[in-house]
Amino acid sequence: MDDTVNQMITEFVTATGRPPQEWQADWLATPIVRPTDQVPILLKTLDQRDDPDSALVPRAALAQWWLTPPFSPVLRGKHATFNARSETVTQKPTVRAAVAHQRAVLPSIGYFETKKTSGTSVPHYITPPSGLLFFAGLYSWWQDPSREPDDPQRWHLTTTMLTQSATGDLADIHDRMPVIVAQEAIDAWIDPRTKGDEGLVKATVAASAILSEQLHAEPQLQ
Repeated sequence: MDDTVNQMITEFVTATGRPPQEWQADWLATPIVRPTDQVPILLKTLDQRDDPDSALVPRAALAQWWLTPPFSPVLRGKHATFNARSETVTQKPTVRAAVAHQRAVLPSIGYFETKKTSGTSVPHYITPPSGLLFFAGLYSWWQDPSREPDDPQRWHLTTTMLTQSATGDLADIHDRMPVIVAQEAIDAWIDPRTKGDEGLVKATVAASAILSEQLHAEPQLQ
């Protein structure tokens, strides 16, 4: 399964027109991903950070799945930040700056959600009809104040996944679901020149609700 994920992500990167080695293609997928694990994300940055008209550079990178805002005194705060509610993401101090210009997608072959009824818990594995899922995400860089300014280990890339109210059949499993981005909409979502605001988030959530109708949920019975 790990090789399949890596191959699919590499194929996606190649399809953008840039060879994977021009991104950071040293990710290593794992069967189970937990909060604070390193996960691959796809993003774009300006070639010249201070020039909004400079070329965009697409990247694939590993990020801690637990977003840490720049003002945090520690890398992993006590409040969970691996998910961000789309309904409030433009107001929350921890993520609103990232919404504006630091958006990413998290590629995956599927995800687990647990249905709880009458004291029982049944995990469901949720997958697309084919290919990868791309979850709408945000990213943030955090500087470790204990390290020297020129230490490359000083910088930590962190990320979070947007969620929304579950729709359709998925609502019977859990009340929340990830916000999904269509492959043809990825470029617009991760373009840092487009200011992220409530309108962009709402439009992405609305499109995600339609995409979710194509997903298949398979109960994992023991």
